[in-house]
Amino acid sequence: MIRLGVAGHLGYEGLSNVLATLRRLAPSLNLTLSYEESILGFAGEGAPCIVDGEVDAMLTLGGDGTLLRAARLVESHPVPILGINLGRLGFLTCSPASGLEDALNRFARGEYVVEARMSLDARVTGRHGEEKFAWRALNDVVLHKGGFARVVTMWVQANGETVAHYSADGIVIATPTGSTAYNLSAGGPVVYPTLETILVTPVSAHTLALRPLVLPPTSEVTVRVNDGPDELLVTVDGQVGATFSSGETLVVRRSAQPVPVVRFPESSFFATMREKLHWGGLLERDERNPC
Repeated sequence: MIRLGVAGHLGYEGLSNVLATLRRLAPSLNLTLSYEESILGFAGEGAPCIVDGEVDAMLTLGGDGTLLRAARLVESHPVPILGINLGRLGFLTCSPASGLEDALNRFARGEYVVEARMSLDARVTGRHGEEKFAWRALNDVVLHKGGFARVVTMWVQANGETVAHYSADGIVIATPTGSTAYNLSAGGPVVYPTLETILVTPVSAHTLALRPLVLPPTSEVTVRVNDGPDELLVTVDGQVGATFSSGETLVVRRSAQPVPVVRFPESSFFATMREKLHWGGLLERDERNPC
């Protein structure tokens, strides 16, 4: 019996129908289901809530944001996460909603691979070194301004050595998995997701001399603010975070806990890049003129 936790996004059409299909298939596949609290109302009477440490795998019904949220639900006891895409992009998911039944059958038979995706531990410390906040990120940790129309001057170090003073709208510290998220929009490099590196990318840098930086996974990145708005924001995976003030320090390092993400053997990173992000140009043109 596989104890399967289910997370879903209420904003997607058809979620209730997908959950009904899941409940129908579960007995024949030896699945016992528990649910994220926000979708219990769609899960049927008496449906149990997810308990961290009491699931063998997670199923996400939504997009990348749903998968990122599911990773936090079980971050103290990481389990494989199978993403079903109910939206448009779904870069981290491995099957569209139309393939739910086939994906569940293959998952129950063990016909999948698990990629251990590097994650980041981030914490904010106060003026006297006391820990104020701590998070784990699968995609990125971003220090940025709110609605202020002025640049932020940041002092960035790696393992205690000064990298540079950045004048920018913010800074993205990303994993390879997160290289195709905000890091990509900010002009950072695309990195194969199973590699282990830490990416440091300024957002709208106020100089031509600063470029995105790729660091070893053993690096500890610290960021302090020298000048800028009185109150900034730290955002983790675009979903959670806190305010950040001058005198505080943001510390980011590789987490000891990778996030296990499920994919099927025939899928590939580059195929996903071509399909989801139109990597390499026009698919129709490329297919007509193969190399």
